[in-house]
Amino acid sequence: MSSESARILPLKVLAVLSGAVLLAHLAILRGAPMTLGLSQPEPPRAFTTRSIELVPAKPTSAEQPVAPPAIAPRENTPPAAPKIARQKPAETRTSHDDSVPPPATVINEAEIPDPAATPPKEPSSEDAQLAAAPRPPPDRISAAMAYTVPGSVIIKYKVESNKFPFSASAELVWRQDGASYEARLELSAFGQTRVQTSRGQVTPEGLAPTRFSDKYRSEVAAHFDREKGKVTFSANTPDVPLLAGAQDRLSILVQLAAMIAGDPGHYPEATTIAIQTIGPRDADTWLFTVGREETLSLPGGEPVTIKLVRNPREEFDQKVELWLAPALGYLPVRIRITEPNGDFVDQKWLATEGQY
Repeated sequence: MSSESARILPLKVLAVLSGAVLLAHLAILRGAPMTLGLSQPEPPRAFTTRSIELVPAKPTSAEQPVAPPAIAPRENTPPAAPKIARQKPAETRTSHDDSVPPPATVINEAEIPDPAATPPKEPSSEDAQLAAAPRPPPDRISAAMAYTVPGSVIIKYKVESNKFPFSASAELVWRQDGASYEARLELSAFGQTRVQTSRGQVTPEGLAPTRFSDKYRSEVAAHFDREKGKVTFSANTPDVPLLAGAQDRLSILVQLAAMIAGDPGHYPEATTIAIQTIGPRDADTWLFTVGREETLSLPGGEPVTIKLVRNPREEFDQKVELWLAPALGYLPVRIRITEPNGDFVDQKWLATEGQY
């Protein structure tokens, strides 16, 4: 091959290669605008702000949250307590001495402060609640110095009342053996009966009841819990404090007899005798005023008596009048109970079985 032919061959190869390169570039340029030249930022999801916000960023000094100032706790000064502690108890106390109540203390609703005027205090314990009982009026109250409990006896009564035009009957059965006692008062009228019963112990201070019941159709009772110092009721009424010398509404008839028989000269006219008296549902102050000597004309005779009166202290209190006969150990030969509306029941001595 001549030298001229050798030069022509490379030129042909070069031309082919050049053409191929041009064709390749042309192909690339035609497809390139679909992916590169017109590319735009991705939709907002490409710059996901949510994912960035989830990463806690360190706040600047201007963005630092301001923490509330630390307050050191105060010892022994709980919130609002100082206002209550500053209230002076003397503002709601009565003028009597604020020492521990004497044994004759009784529940007297008239002496309980008005809840609207005095904020109620929540008792811290049952014992504190029982100890909160107010005191009875101290004027001219006589404490018993001696007791002479009458012997066993049955006293029958003729009963008169403005509630019915005919007479009814009643019977007081009193039994004691020197250590324990039982008293039963039964009133019969219209073929119906009402029975009160008291049971307890005979002590150097007279009677110490343990149970009192009142039955008319159904029975309600009071129980004397001396270990816990309270009285509980079967009628689901609140407990009350049990104080020294407390009686029930039946045993008080015999207790008064035992007190006066123990020392008659200790109870002159106008003397007041105060006794905590327990009913079937509650307790109250019973204040008896000693009256003058009277001779009565009764179905059973004309006994000499000493009259005791419990006058009403509240709107719905009963008036109770007792005539105690020394010849019967100062047991009552007449008992008259008057209701606030004027209705009365009058028990008059008719006969006695046994001797005191």
